[in-house]
Amino acid sequence: MGENRIALVAGATRGAGRGIAVELGAAAFTVYVTGRSTRERSGSTETPAYTGRAVVALVTDPDVARWNGRSLSSGQLAREYGFTDVDGSRPDSWRYIVEVREAGLPADVTGYR
Repeated sequence: MGENRIALVAGATRGAGRGIAVELGAAAFTVYVTGRSTRERSGSTETPAYTGRAVVALVTDPDVARWNGRSLSSGQLAREYGFTDVDGSRPDSWRYIVEVREAGLPADVTGYR
């Protein structure tokens, strides 16, 4: 293909948003996902400023093609590009959802914020 196809999927932590993010990744899009849960305030939730910093880092990267075909979380991008949330932390909500919530483990944000 040779083209950089990038998608931002809001609400990708569950339901239709998550399904859309997975399918776009399978179709070789670079997928940036965001999400907030009003049902479960896990403590790993990121602010809109953090999400914005992630998007800016991704779209200004001259080598963005290296992410083609992958789904990316703001936590992954924060580690790669070195930015933080407004409180200085690097929350990784997507990893928390996959490793803790979906695994049925008790809520514990240690290591995710």
